[in-house]
Amino acid sequence: MAGALLKGGFFLVQKPEDADIIIVNTCAFIRPAVEESVEEILELARFKGKKCRILAVAGCLPRRYGRAIKEALPEVDLFLGPGDIPRLVSSLNKLLSGMSVPFHLFPPKYLMSHQERLLLPATPYAYVKIAEGCSNFCSYCLIPHLRGKKRSRPPDDILLEVEALARSGVKEIILIAQDTTAYGTDLPQRPTLEDLLKDLSAIPSVSWIRLLYTHPARLRESLLKVMGESEKICPYLDLPIQHVNDRILKAMNRRYDRRHVEKIINMARAMVPNIALRTTIMVGFPGETEKRFEELFNFIKWAKFDHLGTFAFYPEEGTKAAKLSLTYVPRRVKEERLHLLMEEQAAISREANERQVGLRQKILIEGVSEKTDFPYRGRTPRQAPEIDGVTYVRGEKAKIGEVVEGLIVAADTYDLYAECT
Repeated sequence: MAGALLKGGFFLVQKPEDADIIIVNTCAFIRPAVEESVEEILELARFKGKKCRILAVAGCLPRRYGRAIKEALPEVDLFLGPGDIPRLVSSLNKLLSGMSVPFHLFPPKYLMSHQERLLLPATPYAYVKIAEGCSNFCSYCLIPHLRGKKRSRPPDDILLEVEALARSGVKEIILIAQDTTAYGTDLPQRPTLEDLLKDLSAIPSVSWIRLLYTHPARLRESLLKVMGESEKICPYLDLPIQHVNDRILKAMNRRYDRRHVEKIINMARAMVPNIALRTTIMVGFPGETEKRFEELFNFIKWAKFDHLGTFAFYPEEGTKAAKLSLTYVPRRVKEERLHLLMEEQAAISREANERQVGLRQKILIEGVSEKTDFPYRGRTPRQAPEIDGVTYVRGEKAKIGEVVEGLIVAADTYDLYAECT
């Protein structure tokens, strides 16, 4: 959207109070995301009638609620769903000229290209979306409805984008999609994720490549082989397993069982040296008895994921899981289970971090820190931005925007400390 706006003659300002147009890009995947989106819209609506002439809302919130959201938020002048990005500029121009734009959402079939991109300044990493939409239809998930079925970008288009990012100084490329392991199966030549990774690794000025959102059902030995053989692909695997009880996994429509998850974990650790494993866990899915939660809890103790995120099940309207006749888990119990898992994970994370002490690691320096004794902040290949911990760095060789080598000298529950001398 930002790239399209710049091409259309608009420019960015740093503060909402200085903007003629404010655009809120929303998420509506689960109830807390909906609530956060609405709160942000209402907060920014207070600038209407001052300098702000147009308040627009884009993303999944309009797509999920349709005309109901228009009636609920009369402060908003323009609604755009995931399929409406191509008409963003023309719609804004119409509104600025005094014309009206009727409420209408196109089907979510839009797919970005390398030409539509704006980089934030002084950011040494960039997300690259290799596909849009999802065709997995997990029973608790609205994404196929909100974002449409899976649509992979042609590999040549992705390569052009990454080459441009590398020329601009980006050191780390983070590949994302709703399901990265499904990449290419819908394209005529059926390119594979493995081939894409090899091609990206061949770009000289790319330092790191990170892969997020891999689906356990599609994770292949060949992918782990490519990861293990490449010095540029971060030894980092984001593997959202959601649960391990076979009955719950089947009710979730996840298309794998506990034995498969165990096999992947063992294989990843055997094939990719010093790999960091991240997962996402859902608690409170219908039918999660105390015994089934205990099975999940004991599995987390066994698997020892380096990073783990948890969230509670919400019966989202429009999903199959919302209609399940299985026993619902009370909110209080879900909160207790979340707390137990994160308490256990904190101990596991600290233990994993302490194993890094004494090792030399590459560190991408991202900026200054708030710690006077470790004045720089960065990440090792084992840490993804925004979701994992960071590495605090000191030493004369630390340079913002560059990959340096440092000795890990200390660790706490989520962060590392390093010296670069």
